Amino acid sequence: MSNRRGQRGAVLFGISGGLLVVAGGLAGGYYVVSTRSEARAETARPVATDKAQPNTPAKAGTASPTLDAFLKRQIQIKTGGGVATMTWADLGIEVDPDELGRASVSSDADLAALASKGSIPVRLDRTKGEQALLQLKSKYDKAAIDAYLDLEERVIHDDSPGQGIDVWASLPKIAASARQGLATFDLVSVAVPARTTKAGMGIEDISNVMGHFETKFAVADRDRNFNLKLAASKINGYVLKPGEQWSFNGTVGERSQATGYKIAHVITAGEMVDGLAGGTCQISTTLFGASFFAGLDVIKTTNHSRPSTYTPLGFDATVVWPNTDLVLKNPYDFPVAIHYVVANGEAKVEILGKKRPYTSIVFARELLEETPYSTEERLDEDMPDGETAHDQLGFNGYKVKRYRRIYNGKKLVREDKWVLTYKPVTEYIRRGTSTDPNAKMPGKKDMHALKVPNQSEFTHERTVLTQ
Repeated sequence: MSNRRGQRGAVLFGISGGLLVVAGGLAGGYYVVSTRSEARAETARPVATDKAQPNTPAKAGTASPTLDAFLKRQIQIKTGGGVATMTWADLGIEVDPDELGRASVSSDADLAALASKGSIPVRLDRTKGEQALLQLKSKYDKAAIDAYLDLEERVIHDDSPGQGIDVWASLPKIAASARQGLATFDLVSVAVPARTTKAGMGIEDISNVMGHFETKFAVADRDRNFNLKLAASKINGYVLKPGEQWSFNGTVGERSQATGYKIAHVITAGEMVDGLAGGTCQISTTLFGASFFAGLDVIKTTNHSRPSTYTPLGFDATVVWPNTDLVLKNPYDFPVAIHYVVANGEAKVEILGKKRPYTSIVFARELLEETPYSTEERLDEDMPDGETAHDQLGFNGYKVKRYRRIYNGKKLVREDKWVLTYKPVTEYIRRGTSTDPNAKMPGKKDMHALKVPNQSEFTHERTVLTQ
């Protein structure tokens, strides 16, 4: 029994050993076959070269001279502002290696066949494309033209929209056009609206001078001239809509050194002295005159404390920041524009719009009272004893009634009235008290001589206003 068990164990051990030998043989055979297969595959693999050989068709999966030539091909690119000539490579187009294996591009015929399907194996480098389009924008974008009032010619020029390249919308257009091999294509453009449109200006007609007025000033007084031009520039071109109320102070703003104004002659407490923003009142007075004859409503106005040298008695309007103001209103059912020019010793204002609905507007005044001026003497220790000089000339005070009479033909349509009071201007005389033999007289002082107009009806008309 034990011998049988021993024989059975020996048999099993022999079978196991045999199986191990067979398994080892199979593993060794696999290793040999696998190694030989890899060796054969390595031997069959082509050697890569930097350039395709002449007259040798490119194999799938590689670039070709045909594609290289395509990328260097010049194309016409149409923009809203003109036509540019560039290559596909300039626009950021490059070969797409992921698509090369799908078709052979070894000839122009291959390229044409792929182009007809929109399948040329190229792609867009977006960064390069964006840079190319931004360069085209800087050269070919067409700026919009704003509408503007040509106040000199009394014409309103219309606005015109511009054209601009839409970079983000044009990028896919470039990519699609390249894959189709187009010789010319349009970039995506968008209209660029004008910032100021004719419709937005709120006025359609400035061909008629409804009223005008002008005053003169000394050209030699540069600081005062500067103030005149600065204030007038804030008003020139202003459009008053129908029914709009307009404020001089609200439009011109504060007159200070911070806003650019200079020291010049002003009237303070009835005396002509140097002060900040001198000359501004001449701007308000000239505007008042033009508005008066244009038939604009005068809501608020204040005359000077003394008559002005540059306008008829009773025909002035002073302004002082922030409380003394000139306020006007457009009573018409159409807008009007202010044309203001300060040059060559003259301040000129025109109120422009449609034809004025009145044939004539007349300014008249009536002298109600006249008050004599007084004289004051000022002693001067630096002037020679007994000598005199004027610091300020004296002028009488006046109480005046001002009329505005508006006519259609000979018919009086409307009459406006104002009562104005001008205080007398004190005469100041300096008398010298110095006994020093070397004492000298001061230099001559500008007296700003005042000529008060005669009492007469003052009509300010131009042919264009009465047609």
